[in-house]
Amino acid sequence: MNELRWMLRAKRWAQNPPSAKRVKFVFAVIAICIGLYAVEKTVGLPD
Repeated sequence: MNELRWMLRAKRWAQNPPSAKRVKFVFAVIAICIGLYAVEKTVGLPD
């Protein structure tokens, strides 16, 4: 049943894809998260 839900969602995305502005926003959020993770791993916070 879950596969059917994903297929319906994929169909909806294919018929009505997200705007370029939204795609850029999502990639920016992901890049910020990766950047924060990298800073945390290299510098870290004192215990």
